[in-house]
Amino acid sequence: MENSGLHTTLSMKASAECLGADQRSLLLELRNRLVFDTSWSTKLMRWGRSADSWSGVTCEDGLVIGLDLSKEGISSGIDHSSSLFRLKFLRSLNLAFNDFNLSEIPSGLANLSCLVHLNLSNALFGGQIRAELSRLTKLHTLDLSQNWFSLKLEKPTLRSLIGDMGELRELYLDEVNMSAEGSEWCDALSSLVPKLKVLSMSYCSLSSPIDASLLSFANLSVIQLDQNDLSATVPSILANFSNLKTLSLYKCGLQGEFPQKVFQIQTLQNLNLLENPLLQVSLPDFLENSSLEILSLGNTNISGRLPDSIGNLRKLSKLDLSNCSLSGSIPSSMENLLELTLLDLS
Repeated sequence: MENSGLHTTLSMKASAECLGADQRSLLLELRNRLVFDTSWSTKLMRWGRSADSWSGVTCEDGLVIGLDLSKEGISSGIDHSSSLFRLKFLRSLNLAFNDFNLSEIPSGLANLSCLVHLNLSNALFGGQIRAELSRLTKLHTLDLSQNWFSLKLEKPTLRSLIGDMGELRELYLDEVNMSAEGSEWCDALSSLVPKLKVLSMSYCSLSSPIDASLLSFANLSVIQLDQNDLSATVPSILANFSNLKTLSLYKCGLQGEFPQKVFQIQTLQNLNLLENPLLQVSLPDFLENSSLEILSLGNTNISGRLPDSIGNLRKLSKLDLSNCSLSGSIPSSMENLLELTLLDLS
C-alpha cells in the first residue's frame, strides 16, 4: 500500500511497559489460538518472551492500536470468538501475505470500529466480501487485493460496501471479481468516497468505461485499472487531474485518441498504456519540468517521429515504445536521459 505517511502515528513499538496487562492477555490468547507456520514467523514466536518481544504490536497509553501480522504463515485460528475482535482500540490491522485457505473474511472485523487501516492483501481469503465490513466507517485505507481471484464483490455491491466510508483515501481491490458491477462502479466511487487519493482495481472483470463521474475527484494521485475491458476512449478531462502521479491502463481495450495533455500533467510519474493496439497516441512536446519516470506505450497506435523534446524527460528510467510504428531517427537529445535503465524500441 502506498499510505503516504498515513501510518506515522503508529510508529511506537510495543513493550511490556507500554502494554496493559489485559492487552497482553488478549494478545497471548490470540497467539495461542492462531495456526501458523513457525518456520515463517518472526513476530508471533517472540511474543511474551521478554519485555521488548511484542514485535508487530503498536501501543498507546497501554492499549494496542496497531497489529502487523503480515508474513507470519497464518492459516487459521481467527473465528467469531477470536480475542482479536476484543482489541477494541485497534486503528491499524495488517494480515497480508498469509494463507487463510480460501476461508471467508471474518465478520468479527466489523467490531473493530476504530480501524483506520485494514490490509488483507495476499492473504488468500475467498468467497463473497463480507457486508459487515461496511460498518468500518473510519477507514482511510482498505486493501483486499491480490487474493488470487478468490474474492468477489456481488452482494454487497461496491456501493453498499463503501457507502458509509466517506473518509476513505486508498482503495485496493485488485483481482477481486467485480463482474456484477456493470456501469455502477464509477458513480459509486465519485458519490461516496470524495476524499479518495488511490484507486487500484486491476484485473477486476470490469466491463464498462471510465465514466465522467469519476473525474469529479480532485485529489486522485493513483489510478490503476489494468486488464479490465473498458472498451472506450479515455476522457479528455483526465488531464485536469493536477495531482495525478500514476495512470495505469494496461490492456484495457482502449480506443480512439488518447488526450495529449495527460503527458503534460506536471506531477505524473508513471504512465502505462501498454497493449492497447486500437488506441491512437500522439506524442507531445514534452515539458522540461516533467516528473515522468516510467513511460510505457508499447503496442499502441503511435505514428510519426520521436520528438526531440524526449530529451526533456530527465527523470525517465523506463521507456517502452515497442511495436509502435514510429519512423525516422532516434533523437540525439536522448543522450540527456541519464537515469534511463530500460529502453525498448523493438
